Amino acid sequence: MSVNDDRPAAPVAALQSGIADPAPLGLGAFALTTFLLSAFNAGWMTSASGLAWLGYAFAYGGLGQLLAGMWEFRNRNVFGATAFSTYGGFWIGLGLYFVLVGNGLLAHPATAGEFSKDVGWILLAFAIFNTYMLLWSTQVNAAVFAVFLTLELTEIILFIGNFTGSSGTVKFGGYVGVLTAVCAWYASAAGVANGMGGRFRVPVGRPLMGPRV
Repeated sequence: MSVNDDRPAAPVAALQSGIADPAPLGLGAFALTTFLLSAFNAGWMTSASGLAWLGYAFAYGGLGQLLAGMWEFRNRNVFGATAFSTYGGFWIGLGLYFVLVGNGLLAHPATAGEFSKDVGWILLAFAIFNTYMLLWSTQVNAAVFAVFLTLELTEIILFIGNFTGSSGTVKFGGYVGVLTAVCAWYASAAGVANGMGGRFRVPVGRPLMGPRV
């Protein structure tokens, strides 16, 4: 996540790094997959299977983000590399859990209660990770901070909803998850537009905390 401020994009910098900024890809992949699962949690997919997110958890939210994370390593961007690689792994892992454990391909299928508790533990673990990434996102820009703030709220609300078995809380978490996706799409769109160095500029806001002096 290397679109750090609202200064004019620098095509020369992209040439010097050897690759284009992978952050818009990672953010877009995260946004789309989060939207699909959150729309299901929010109860919007009443006439659908609710599994539209699953394939994209592997192909886009998973593999797409993981690749973006690897390219961020090439860019020496430790924050972007850690964030995209971790959440790429999150989506792949969640998809594998659903297929292998939730559907019982490895063992007896998990009961509804067991499945809910398992998902709750997964979300708790990622909420812990997201907490310190939220703190460090204050040094990136306001758009990225908004992504991690709404994601933190989403994970906490869904963790509570899954642990307590409260469908209303899970539904509320779905709405916050949709907001998270919108924030990530905005940051992705800004990265594409600003990275092109063309006529359109999309503001991302200054970092909430400046660099050390």
